[in-house]
Amino acid sequence: MRTHLYSIATVFTIALAGCATQTPRASVATASVANVPAPHDNLNAVVWLQTSVEARLLYEQAYRAAIDRLDAAIKDKAWDALPKDERTAPIAKLPPAVVLDVDETVLDNSPYQARLIRDGKDYNEATWADWVHERTARVIPGALAFAKAASAKGIRVIYLSNRAQDLNDDTLANLRALGFPIAGQDVFLGLGTFVEGCEQNGTEKTCRRQLVGRNYRVLMQFGDQLGDFVGVVANTPEGRSAAIQPYLDWIGERWFVLPNPTYGSWEPALFNNDWSQPASARRQQKIDALRVK
Repeated sequence: MRTHLYSIATVFTIALAGCATQTPRASVATASVANVPAPHDNLNAVVWLQTSVEARLLYEQAYRAAIDRLDAAIKDKAWDALPKDERTAPIAKLPPAVVLDVDETVLDNSPYQARLIRDGKDYNEATWADWVHERTARVIPGALAFAKAASAKGIRVIYLSNRAQDLNDDTLANLRALGFPIAGQDVFLGLGTFVEGCEQNGTEKTCRRQLVGRNYRVLMQFGDQLGDFVGVVANTPEGRSAAIQPYLDWIGERWFVLPNPTYGSWEPALFNNDWSQPASARRQQKIDALRVK
């Protein structure tokens, strides 16, 4: 509870101030508006990720829980984290692996998002490529400790990313500089990776997960997007819920979902995946999706 204590001198000063010539309200308002940054839909999300203790604890919580489950996952020879329709090879004699998404799962790209807010811009491939070329993305809290713990137990760490192929070298260099275990070029499966016998559908990771499953028993998957874990047939709120429904028991044991309120397929699912609409129309549909009861 706040209390306000005024001395006699303070009261006298306030009284004198009330007699002074007042600045016209219109001028004050104009000056205030001129100094206020333009609004940006992503401001709260990015500043939360960068500054809140809660965000850091959520990352650490997920990766620590995963480390605690590694031994049980290795011991249980029936343990597999691939969706059932993506498992095409028997797992009995396959070596173990874990699959991690890259962006916002092991690498923190929030400075790129912050620059977009600062400059009043939206994502585009050119500025994104410039950011990746810098090779300065920091590590997501907990990710490096987990990757090292898994590698020390003889588990292959595989990075499955939707970064374009021409960014592979920069991505690997960034990961290596941070100390992530990179057992060979084949542990990084970027967008465009050819998978024999599987037809690629846009940026879906299904084919690449199948490729991993041909050679490894997948103990765990990590990501910040639903598509990092399972194929999404219909990117609508209902379709997304249906895709995850059979695997709810795997959350926190085989699948570890990390927070990312800054971008993702959850957003266009709210406006029919139609980015050609004006920003105002997309924003209105997001507002319409809010639950007020």
